[in-house]
Amino acid sequence: MATQTELPLILASGSRGRRELLELHGYTFEVRPSNIPEPTEARLGDCRHYVSELAWLKAQVIAGTVNQGIVLAADTVAWMHGKVVGKPEDETDARRILTMLSGTTHELWTGVCLWHRPSDWQLCWQELSRVQMKALSEEELEGYIQSRKWEGCSGGYTIQMPNDPYLTVVEGSTSNVIGLPMESLGRALKWMEQVSIEL
Repeated sequence: MATQTELPLILASGSRGRRELLELHGYTFEVRPSNIPEPTEARLGDCRHYVSELAWLKAQVIAGTVNQGIVLAADTVAWMHGKVVGKPEDETDARRILTMLSGTTHELWTGVCLWHRPSDWQLCWQELSRVQMKALSEEELEGYIQSRKWEGCSGGYTIQMPNDPYLTVVEGSTSNVIGLPMESLGRALKWMEQVSIEL
């Protein structure tokens, strides 16, 4: 169980998965979604840069509304063949994405940004997980489409804990696949709080 932060914690995301992870680890926080548009292409052709930039931009939007505390922002995307695998637009798009990922192992990147207010110190990092998706039968694919679990999720899926019938994390953490790498986040929050004491 994580140690509660001394400073107010503001989550700059409406992600249900991120909220559930923070709650599971004992954090008290406020939710203020940034609602910024997310590009469908990596500007520099690099996923690490893509998620880092988006997390920073999300934090920046909310930091201006916070007098004191730590803003937590993150962006998570699937990455395959040098391309962002974004959030499906509709059922047809979800079917296309899941068909592409079926039977493959792909990268899943999360960029995280902590923004301390009022000092405006920032700490940003990126984490990689590798996710294997089983080869989906037509029946399994259609069942997943009808479940609507793909909605709002990069890669068209959300991983189920503790055992997902279709997805296996072969490298990195499951929390990172959900949307927040909780292990490194706990260390980063402690560092950020120590910095705030010394400022």
